[in-house]
Amino acid sequence: MKIAIGADHGGFTHKEAIRKHLTDRGFEVKDFGTYSEESMDYNDVAIKVAEGVRDQEFDRGILVCGTGVGMSIMANKVDGVRAALVHDLFTAEATRLHNDTNVLTMGGRVIDEDLALKITDIWVDTAFSNDERHARRVGKINHYKGE
Repeated sequence: MKIAIGADHGGFTHKEAIRKHLTDRGFEVKDFGTYSEESMDYNDVAIKVAEGVRDQEFDRGILVCGTGVGMSIMANKVDGVRAALVHDLFTAEATRLHNDTNVLTMGGRVIDEDLALKITDIWVDTAFSNDERHARRVGKINHYKGE
């Protein structure tokens, strides 16, 4: 599995830990920054990761900012991306099983590093259920173009 990862200054330390953890597990990980705790705009990193997932250069993406909210909003602007903000283990699994999410967002100022790594493991290890009702709902998400 190829995973794109990125963060802003508020998620930098969690991103670094997640990147190392995934690499140690044998995943191919591309880091889109940021590369320090210097203030920067989360939007720029979120777009790079989300577009990489949309263009199928990566199977999934992980984004971390202070709360995870900004990254989630920005990533979901990219057609084909189903980003979910996750801060607990149940949601990490459910969002993959039921929503086939392809981008995970978390808040570096909301959860500790240990929980972020556990959420990451559950999220990357959980496959979409392919249950008819969930596939139908994901199809509606994918085909909605707004009015």
